[in-house]
Amino acid sequence: MKVVKIKHLLSESTKTNFNYVVKGWVKTFRANRFIALNDGSSIENLQCVVDYESLNESELKLITTGTALHLEGPLVESQGSGQKVELKVNKLDIIGDCNPEKYPIQPKKHSLEYLREKAHLRIRTTTFAAVMRIRSSLSFYIHKFFQEKGFYYINTPIITGSDAEGAGEMFRVSTLDHKNPPIDENGNLDFKKDFFGKETNLTVSGQLEAEAYALGLGEVYTFGPTFRAENSNTKRHLAEFWMIEPEMAFYDLNDNMDLAEKFITQVLSEVLSNCVSDLEFLNDRQKKEDLSKPLSERNQMNLLDKIKFVVENNFIRITYNEAYRILKDSKPNKKKKFKFLINQWGTDLQSEHERYLVEKHFKRPVIIFNYPINIKAFYMRRNDDGKTVRAMDILFPGIGEIVGGSQREERLDILEKRMIEMQINSEELWWYLDLRRYGSVPHSGFGLGFERLVQFVTGMNNIRDVIPFPRTPQNASF
Repeated sequence: MKVVKIKHLLSESTKTNFNYVVKGWVKTFRANRFIALNDGSSIENLQCVVDYESLNESELKLITTGTALHLEGPLVESQGSGQKVELKVNKLDIIGDCNPEKYPIQPKKHSLEYLREKAHLRIRTTTFAAVMRIRSSLSFYIHKFFQEKGFYYINTPIITGSDAEGAGEMFRVSTLDHKNPPIDENGNLDFKKDFFGKETNLTVSGQLEAEAYALGLGEVYTFGPTFRAENSNTKRHLAEFWMIEPEMAFYDLNDNMDLAEKFITQVLSEVLSNCVSDLEFLNDRQKKEDLSKPLSERNQMNLLDKIKFVVENNFIRITYNEAYRILKDSKPNKKKKFKFLINQWGTDLQSEHERYLVEKHFKRPVIIFNYPINIKAFYMRRNDDGKTVRAMDILFPGIGEIVGGSQREERLDILEKRMIEMQINSEELWWYLDLRRYGSVPHSGFGLGFERLVQFVTGMNNIRDVIPFPRTPQNASF
């Protein structure tokens, strides 16, 4: 017989009193008779009731939490409370045994810190299984959105010779002998003798290459890994993370904001509709966690309400100038409650400011646009005022900025001038400047850190808990 997933057995349409085969891992084994089995397909366990008359009692003694089993029997209406159906087991095979004295994932509450040390096994917990199923669904809905809109999915380089952000926080890729590296006549590393014949790094963004393809295919998007060698050991930072980066020819800033808002709301709507059990579990988990926190540290909205807050409200759009005035005149700023006070135009907004605008002032998601030129990247289109660029950030409750984007600078002379001002190596980006020489058009794009989105949807407090194997300073285990 064909193996059937537990999520299908638990669905309303599955027929009872038919024989089925299931395979999975034991969550609990009670009274030497009741097996709670999970195969990862559902947050719910399948209760499997052992039929002693047809099974080997000595084999039953080998079953413990974590044991992998092959079970067969009829699906029947449950005799007890807590579940509608159960499997009456008349055939049982142990696929993989599990030493109960050494197995780290016992049926009890484990701290998230402890589970990070067991990242290869933490997926067997209910919480991490729910988070990763949602992560998978989000990935699918992202691709679905862009594919249905006619975007082309492209794969941009992971190894690059340019720094898209100009921040210099990059991981070097090299095959040079670190014990005896070649040195040039100036006493520097001779990268001409390296594998690529030049200095190369892991990419911080696929944006620049995506721009090239947008100026040929029209509308494209990337969805791939990016890397930042930023020594920030915080709950918000990873050294390796995934980015969604669409780029669109002939889009101005307004078109860009329209697309970003539609993208966010549609993807979140899909999750709300199709990941109900996992979201409800994580929602209840967050509520319980909040009860143990001081009032000041509790979430202002529960998880489901927070997602609905974004989906059900039109986004407010304000300029940086407007945001600056609101924040400067706000009570938290006047009473010096903000950690970073707003007292000078051009200040880069922090998470506390962004959350105030969303959660307190407007009580809706917010898009801020037309940022000061000095706090934004070289490739953003300069406005006629000479002080601002056509940049935009989308702000969410509980998290602050989640999307950043801009209309790109399509004018060659202004882009070259800006690169000189910011000390960007134009020789390294000769090909990027070529895009402005040959058939340049207005174009725009944005970036969304995938883990930041997963964190928002799942309510996990630490970004290390929304990626299977986190890479952080001093940590590259597994």
